[in-house]
Amino acid sequence: MTQNNTDPNTRRKRAKCTVQKKTFGPVEDLETHVRSDWWQTLFNSLYLKTDADLLDDMEVTRKEVDLIVSILGVAPEEKILDLCCGQGRHVLELARRGFSNVEGYDRSQYLIRKARTRAQKENLQVRFREGDARKLPYPSDTFDVVTILGNSFGYFDSTLQDQKVLEEIFRVLKPDGRVFIDAVDGDYMKKSFQPRSWEWLDRKYFVCRERALSADGDRLICREVISRIDKGVIADQFYAERLYNKESLFELLTVSGFSSPAFHTTFSPVSAGTQDAGMMEQRILVSASVEKPWPTFLQAVGNKKPMNIAVLLGDPRKEDQVKPACIFDDDDFDTLERMKKALAEIPFMKFTFLDRHETLLEDLKKKAAKIDLVLNLCDEGFYNDPTKELHVPALLEQLNVPYTGAGPQCLAFCYDKSIIRGVAREMRIPVAKGMLVTEDAELSKLSLSFPLLVKPNSGDSSFGITQKSIAHNREELLEILAASREKMGSCRPFLLEEFLPGKDISVGIIGNPPSCNVLPITEEDYSEVPEEFPKICGYEAKWLPDSPYWNIKSVPADLPEKTRKEIVKCCLALFTRLGCRDYARFDWRLDAEGKPKLLEVNPNPGWCWDGHLAKMAAYANISYSGMLAAIIEAAKERYGLGASENLELRKMPETTSRKSPAECAAEFEEEIEARDSMDSENARKKSVFSNSSETIQAFESV
Repeated sequence: MTQNNTDPNTRRKRAKCTVQKKTFGPVEDLETHVRSDWWQTLFNSLYLKTDADLLDDMEVTRKEVDLIVSILGVAPEEKILDLCCGQGRHVLELARRGFSNVEGYDRSQYLIRKARTRAQKENLQVRFREGDARKLPYPSDTFDVVTILGNSFGYFDSTLQDQKVLEEIFRVLKPDGRVFIDAVDGDYMKKSFQPRSWEWLDRKYFVCRERALSADGDRLICREVISRIDKGVIADQFYAERLYNKESLFELLTVSGFSSPAFHTTFSPVSAGTQDAGMMEQRILVSASVEKPWPTFLQAVGNKKPMNIAVLLGDPRKEDQVKPACIFDDDDFDTLERMKKALAEIPFMKFTFLDRHETLLEDLKKKAAKIDLVLNLCDEGFYNDPTKELHVPALLEQLNVPYTGAGPQCLAFCYDKSIIRGVAREMRIPVAKGMLVTEDAELSKLSLSFPLLVKPNSGDSSFGITQKSIAHNREELLEILAASREKMGSCRPFLLEEFLPGKDISVGIIGNPPSCNVLPITEEDYSEVPEEFPKICGYEAKWLPDSPYWNIKSVPADLPEKTRKEIVKCCLALFTRLGCRDYARFDWRLDAEGKPKLLEVNPNPGWCWDGHLAKMAAYANISYSGMLAAIIEAAKERYGLGASENLELRKMPETTSRKSPAECAAEFEEEIEARDSMDSENARKKSVFSNSSETIQAFESV
């Protein structure tokens, strides 16, 4: 064995050098180093640094937005999508100018997070989403204007992929909608690009650039070698952009379905300090319009012909284990008749009802082509099995039929109460102290204080929660668990939660971000319940008329304004985080000190005429018919199915906060990251939720 006489310090230095990113050195052919998906990784923090002279210059952004507004004549109320929005500079500027329906979309998760953070700091009402421009997550006929700005068009190595982007834009634009593209001036760039350049980005960062035309002469290949004075080369990256000119852009727009393409100008808004503008040096502005008919169902509404809506319900022919007699009784049939009567009051809609589950799939297949929207009121679950509530929207997804309410994933999440507790705690939303129990042996780890509420971890309609669900000691706890398992199954997990003695609160939301409406918050009035009975709104209150709990009333909640606002903010954040849609209900309870704790989230909550949601709507002067119409209208707007014909919806209350659930969720995420530097002692004094500074800081900045 040869002895290694290398100095240990030298070995350490070599090891340290190997972790640094290497440069490729001299490269003969830049094009061979360009990955076809380079755009998936390039747009990170270094991108903002190398292009900061343009991307962070407010004056440049203002000039560009001036051109958009003046050329397109955009009205403040029009719906605008900024595609490939980056860190959101144009979206934010439009929002500053009062444009209220602006949204940004980009592939880069890093840039989208930056955009959300900036919107939050300025309290701007905009939404940002991440995804591929070739497959947009929006319904057809959604936007009035779609923009592609800052040379963000032409990243793919095939023009067919660029065409896919334009075809998607055509699909999501409304009839008479407009697309606006700010692209590199290809003819100019072919003649005038700098083969090599270098510049200091700041006092630490330095970049060298190389450029060359592709072999076919249609793309400009770029290389950036970025160095930091204390670390050496930190990136050696290659990218390419297609060099469209006016004629080739016109041709591509026409092939993609657009009409009347128009060339507006060439322009070069650059910062005074720009040393190398690269492909931003001279750009061309092109717009085109969409000439297509409105969808058939929207034409029908315009002609006062009804929209065809199928209503999905539980199957009255089958057993339902949740109901007291395990069957649909007279009260259930009365509830169905009241619902049908209320729907009949909604203008311009024709309703058909589907409740035979054995043939549901076949019935839907036959009717799918004629159904404009499904009103999914099947909260009993497929075959009246509550564990299969998510199966119904899953069927509709497979058939590509639009429907009201939450999707399968949201329903699966919210059916598991323990999962919701975990999500809420991650978001710094307070929950009652609790513990998930699957077998008695786990009770040896019990550290909760009595009394405890024992409830099934999954279930609907308060099934399994009664006046006998309160345990005051370990012996009672074991008895309750044994009785519950005998009735509901030995393998069923249960949730043990501290029993909170304060007000029992419910929050109802109808709509979707950024147009959510929070209904008046209600609390349960237990004044008619005998003093010796625990104050819970369980199974007896919903199903047993002879029970003392039957007289519980839902009344407007008497809450301090600060508490009310913070509960609403939590609900809006959870609405987005969990993927709720169109309507949802959130149950809270106050502890002995008046601090609220989340209990449950109910997507697709009870729609009955005497349910919690209907009572909240009534306190907002919204009729039962108006509430059902509002749910339908929320889904229609989400799918882009046309404007409301129901004047009663104008009475829907606005949220107390102008922020959408998306903004509230983003605020939680961004604020939690920066929380460690806050004074926890001061935050502790201000919080209405808990003694943790981690809770209040998420709200105070909103």
